[in-house]
Amino acid sequence: MATDIQKLIGTSEEDDDEEMDMDVKEEDDEDEENGGKNIAAQIMAGVGGGMASNSSDSQFQHQQQFQEQVTTPAGGARRSRPLEEKERTKLRERHRRAITARILAGLRRHGNYNLRVRADINDVIAALAREAGWVVLPDGTTFPSRSQQGSRPAGGTSAAVTSSSSHLVSQQTPPASLRGVSPGYQTSVEYNTCRMKGVFMPNPSPYDLSSSTQPQIPAVVGEGGEQTESDLHIGGSMDTINDKQIVDIPPIPKLPERDFAGTPFIPVYVMLPLGVVNMKCELVDPDDLLKQLKVLKSANVDGIMVDCWWGIVEAHTPQEYNWSGYSRLFQMVRELKLKLQAVMSFHECGGNVGDDVCIPLPHWVAEIGRSNPDIFFTDREGRRNPECLSWGIDKERVLRGRTAVEVYFDYMRSFRAEFDEFFTDGIISMVEVGLGPCGELRYPSCPVKHGWRYPGIGEFQCYDQYLLKSLKKTAEARGHPFWARGPDNAGFYNSQPHETGFFCDGGDYDGYYGRFFLNWYTRILIDHGDRVLSLAKLAFEGTQIAVKVFIGGTRQPVMLLN
Repeated sequence: MATDIQKLIGTSEEDDDEEMDMDVKEEDDEDEENGGKNIAAQIMAGVGGGMASNSSDSQFQHQQQFQEQVTTPAGGARRSRPLEEKERTKLRERHRRAITARILAGLRRHGNYNLRVRADINDVIAALAREAGWVVLPDGTTFPSRSQQGSRPAGGTSAAVTSSSSHLVSQQTPPASLRGVSPGYQTSVEYNTCRMKGVFMPNPSPYDLSSSTQPQIPAVVGEGGEQTESDLHIGGSMDTINDKQIVDIPPIPKLPERDFAGTPFIPVYVMLPLGVVNMKCELVDPDDLLKQLKVLKSANVDGIMVDCWWGIVEAHTPQEYNWSGYSRLFQMVRELKLKLQAVMSFHECGGNVGDDVCIPLPHWVAEIGRSNPDIFFTDREGRRNPECLSWGIDKERVLRGRTAVEVYFDYMRSFRAEFDEFFTDGIISMVEVGLGPCGELRYPSCPVKHGWRYPGIGEFQCYDQYLLKSLKKTAEARGHPFWARGPDNAGFYNSQPHETGFFCDGGDYDGYYGRFFLNWYTRILIDHGDRVLSLAKLAFEGTQIAVKVFIGGTRQPVMLLN
């Protein structure tokens, strides 16, 4: 009888820790084995009672119960499960798998977790541990990375994830040593997955200047299982290694100073006030500005960003550029060993949200505008918007013998020649090119000066003679000359879409004319961006170029060219 009982209770308890993706049939078998264990426990209690009483009748009764319950040849007890309960179990399993699939899909899509197709809870816990800066070996041994060794109490041991990955001990988030470093990291260490059989090892960052963050060689187990000197760095967190592991550690690449290409870190630049340079192209308060720049330097920012206003530099005479105020500012930045991001601002400052100064377009441009107001964007009622030049004159020589694109190109070439040494020394790291109102690639469809208020839909800005000429030419090329007009039912600045015949559901926007007009209107915008950026690439060859676009009601800086 003891042998039979041992067969009943000999099932390992590790069956309860099976994979997340096991089949429903395996789950049913596990339930049956667990039921066998419960029956075996009851039999043991009964047999034990019979032995204690030394009663032959009681012992015979328990043996008879044992024979009735044990029905399988292998000695495992099997209990009868109703069909409905099995169906419910299958439904629960399918529901659990569906939830798991959604969780894993979300982690892969939105969290950039590199999880295999049939990932389980072990893979998820390991990925979360690696993201928190822990090192997870293939056998499940887990310990803090080098960057977290200095924050551990002396003589303490690190908690680890067991090989079954059933528990993950929470850790305190170390304080960030630098502003702008991703939360959860003590230092700005670049975490890359090395070719070490899945071992996650960090690389040093050029921002780690203290001796406590110098690169350390991780522990390596050799052929004979002996630990090298570097075991001191992880002693106490990795007590034993069951199998021999031969780890080939690739050389750690040394990043050039402040070179974050290919890393998860984002350089921090601070935008200077819009009016840091006045209309005479002089610094407003050089002493106070220098103090503020020193404060930024002490905060370990990478550099500053500043608008270079077209209305200040080329204010009075075409092709006469005054860069004196910006030259002094750039010299301060170089002395403090900061970097620069310059903005080519070809628009007017003032009248928009956040504008605290007024910097108009150059005076000579305003004089041209008084005699030829069609150089500015115009709405259906004929109101002009002098915030920036109309894209209709990109190829029209109406600016003292130059086109608008040529004016922009000459300005950018002058900037490149004036500050050539700053480009050569890498002080100017990026140039942002203005492409429209507020420097953004968009139409000035929602001007506050014309009464627009959120959430009005705005108005089309295509009624200057140059854009109307382009629209007419395009309509005639399509064989529909009567399409050479703007929509007459698109509402006003503060209208709602459903209140207009053009934008409402099933409105004219989805008709033949509506599609033609919107395609032309969009093409004008795209062509303008292509022209200006192609010339910017020539003027700033070898320098990163950025623009601002207007997406979904928010301004988004987008890197375009290198």
